[in-house]
Amino acid sequence: MSSSAAVSERPLLERPAGAQLEPVNRRLLQLSSSLSVATVLLAAVMCWITFSARGGLDLEAMTHLEVRLTIGAAIVVIVAALLTPAGRALHGVWAVGLLVAFALLSAISVVWSVQPDNSWQDGARLLAYCGVFAAAVALVRLAPSRWPAVLGGVALATVTVCGYALLTKIYPATFDASETFARLQEPIGYWNAIGLAAGMGAIACMWLGARRSGHALLSVLAYPALTLLLVTSMLAYSRGALAALALGLILWFVLVPLRLRGAVLLIISSVGAVIVVAWDFSRHALTADNVPLAERVAAGHELGVLVVVVLILVGAAGLLIAFSTARRAPRPAARQRAGALLISLLVACVLAAVGVVAASHRGLAGNVSDGFNSLTDIHKTVATNSPSRLTALASVRAAYWNQALEIFRDHPVFGVGARGYETAQLHYREGTLEAKNAHGYIVQTLADLGLVGLLVTLALLAAWLAAAARATRPLDLRLGRRGFSRESQPYGAERIGMLSMLCLVVVFGVHSFVDWTWYVPGTACVALFCAGWLAGRGPPSASCSEAPTLVIPGGVHAARKPPAWRAPTRADLRSTRAVLIACVLVATGLAVWAQSQPQRSVDAANQALDLLASHHLPAARAAAERAVSRDPLSVTALFTLAAVQQSSGKRQLTRATLQQAVRLQPSNPQTWLSLGRFDLASDPTAALTELRAAIYLNPESIAPSLIAQGNPEAVEIQNDFVLALRAAGKVSARKARVAKPVHARAKPARRASPSQRLRIQSLLHSAQAAGRASSSPRSRIQSLLRSLKRSATPGH
Repeated sequence: MSSSAAVSERPLLERPAGAQLEPVNRRLLQLSSSLSVATVLLAAVMCWITFSARGGLDLEAMTHLEVRLTIGAAIVVIVAALLTPAGRALHGVWAVGLLVAFALLSAISVVWSVQPDNSWQDGARLLAYCGVFAAAVALVRLAPSRWPAVLGGVALATVTVCGYALLTKIYPATFDASETFARLQEPIGYWNAIGLAAGMGAIACMWLGARRSGHALLSVLAYPALTLLLVTSMLAYSRGALAALALGLILWFVLVPLRLRGAVLLIISSVGAVIVVAWDFSRHALTADNVPLAERVAAGHELGVLVVVVLILVGAAGLLIAFSTARRAPRPAARQRAGALLISLLVACVLAAVGVVAASHRGLAGNVSDGFNSLTDIHKTVATNSPSRLTALASVRAAYWNQALEIFRDHPVFGVGARGYETAQLHYREGTLEAKNAHGYIVQTLADLGLVGLLVTLALLAAWLAAAARATRPLDLRLGRRGFSRESQPYGAERIGMLSMLCLVVVFGVHSFVDWTWYVPGTACVALFCAGWLAGRGPPSASCSEAPTLVIPGGVHAARKPPAWRAPTRADLRSTRAVLIACVLVATGLAVWAQSQPQRSVDAANQALDLLASHHLPAARAAAERAVSRDPLSVTALFTLAAVQQSSGKRQLTRATLQQAVRLQPSNPQTWLSLGRFDLASDPTAALTELRAAIYLNPESIAPSLIAQGNPEAVEIQNDFVLALRAAGKVSARKARVAKPVHARAKPARRASPSQRLRIQSLLHSAQAAGRASSSPRSRIQSLLRSLKRSATPGH
C-alpha cells in the first residue's frame, strides 16, 4: 500500500479540541436518524420496483409501474425546483436531455418500425427511466449530503431481493413449489438479473464494510451481507454477472484507497460464500432441474442451516476485526507489508491458473483459440442449467448478435424500430430458437435504431462520463475546459462514496453489454438512480449542507460552511422555475397518456372477447373498436375486431380489417398468416400468396425439427400451406378445363401423395435457405415456389 493511501485510511471525522460532547452527539444522532429513514425509504422503493415489475415483460405490471414512477419523479423534480437555493449550477442537464432524446427517438421510431406497438411500449418505458434519472439529478441538488442513503439503500434492497431468492431454494414448498429450475431467478423471474442485482449490491457492501466513517455495527453487517450476495450470484449461475462483478471489484480497488480494509472484507466474505456454494454444488437435489419437491425441501432445509451458520461466523469475524482495528490501527509499515502480500498472492493465483491452462493437452494458445471459437460460434446450443455452465464459454449470444448485425447491415441508418429485433430476427435466424432481445445493449441498439441510435447513445455516455468524472475525480483527474488535468485531492468520505457509486454503475453497464437487463426495471432503475446522482452532484466540494470537521493530512482542521438558503421568492416562481414546472407538468401528462394507452387497449380487447363469448355482438364490436382507437398501432386489437366481425357474418369487413393489419405491420409474419388462414376457405390463390409471405418472413416456422417434435403451430402452418397448394391447383385446373377443348381437358386433381408432400416440404425449405443466402431472395423464392406449385399438380 502506498503511503498516501495509508494516510487516507485515518479516521475522517474527528471532534475539535474543546468541543462539547453532548451537542455533537445530539446532532450526530439526529443525522443518523434522518439517514436511516432515507435509506429505508429508498430501499423500499427499489424493492417495490423489483417485486412489482419482475422481469419487465408483463404489460399490465409495467404500465402501473411506469405511470407511478413518472408521476413520482415529476413530484420530486417540482419540489426540488421550489426548494433548491438559487444560483446553484445545473449539473447533469446534458445527460438528462440526451436520455430524453433517446427516449423520444425510440417513440418516434413507430413511423418506420416493423412492430410499432412494441416501439410505442419501449418509448413509454424509457420515459419512465428518464423520470428516475431526472429525479436523482434533482434530489442531489436538494440534498447533496444524503449520498450515504443511496448506497445504503442499494445495499439493503439487494440483500432483501437476494435473501428472498435464497429462500425460494431453502423453503421451495413455501415460496416457489412449482419451480423446475435449480438456478435462482425469483423474485425477478430471470436468473441473470438476480446475479446482476447481487453484483451491484456487492459494490455497495464493499463501501459499507470498508469505510472509516459511519456506525461500526453497520460496517460489521457488511460481512454477512456480502457473503449472502456472493452466494446468490454463484447460485444464479450467471457468467455475465460474475464477470461484471469481477470488473467492478477491480475498478473499486483501483480507485478507492481503502484497499486493505476492502481486501479483508472480500476475503472473509468469499471464504464463507465458497463453503456454502461448494456444499450446494455437491447436492444433486439443489443443482439439477425437475427434482421432486420432497427432495428439494429436504436439501433446502439443510442448505438453510448451513447458510445461517456461515453468516453468523462471518459476522463474528467481522466484529472481531472491527474491535481489533478500533483499539489500534495498523501502522503504515504493516499496511504496506499486508498490501504486498495480497498482491503477491493475487499474482501467484493468476500465474497458477495460466500454468494449469498451459499444461493441458491443447496448450495455452489452443485453449484461447478454442474458447474464442466457442464464444463466437453462432451454431452453439443453449448451455445446460447446471453449475458446469460457469466454466463453459459457449453461448447462444453469438447467434443473437449475428442476427442483430445482419439486421443492422440491411437497415443501417434508423434500424427496424425500437424493440423491432423481436420481429425482424425471425427472418434472419438459422434455428428454431426465438429471442425477444439481442442480449446486448450495443447490438440491440444497432438493430433497433441503427447508427442514429448509436450516436445518441455515445453522446449520452460521453455527457454522463464527463459529469461523473466531475463528481468523483477518479485517479485525481480533474475535468476542465482544456480536458483532463491531474490534481491531487483528499479522499474524503463523500468522494469514496461517489467512487463506489461509479463502480456500481460500471457493473450494470458491463453486464448490459452482454444481456438484456436494461429492460428489467429492478436492476435498471437502481443503476439509473445512482448514475443520475453522480451526474447531478458536481464537484464534491460544492453544495454540502453538513459541516463536519475534516482531517486534512499535514494541515489544520477545516469546517465546511453550509450554503446560505433562502425561501423561493415570487420573482423566482415567475421566471425559470415556473417555466420548468410547466414543462414538467406537460411532459408528465403526455408520458402518462402514452404509457397507459396500450394497456387500456388490451383491457378493451379482453372485454370484447368476453362479450363475444356471451354472444353480445354489438357490445363486443364497440369494445373492439375502442381497443383499436386506444392503440391504433396494435395488431392484436385489429385481430380482436376481425374476430368480432367474422362472428357477425361480415366477411368483407373482416378481410378489410386483416388487410389493415398487414398494411400496419407488413414485416410481421403473424399478420400475413392470419390473413392467409382467413382466405383459405374462400380464395385459396390469395391465401397461397399470403401464407408464402408469412413463411418467407419466418422460414423456421415450419422447420422439420419442429414438425418432428409435433409443434402445434408448425404443423398447422404446414397443413395450411399444403391445403392452399391443393386448392390453388384445383382452381388452376378448372380454369384450364374451361379454356381447353373437352377432349383436351386434364383429369381431376388427385390428393397429393406422401412422396409429393415430402417433395413440397423439401422445395419449401430450399426456398427458405435461398432467401437467406441470396442477395435478391424474393426472385429466388418466387422461382422455387413456382416449382412448388407444379409439384402440387398431378403428374409432377
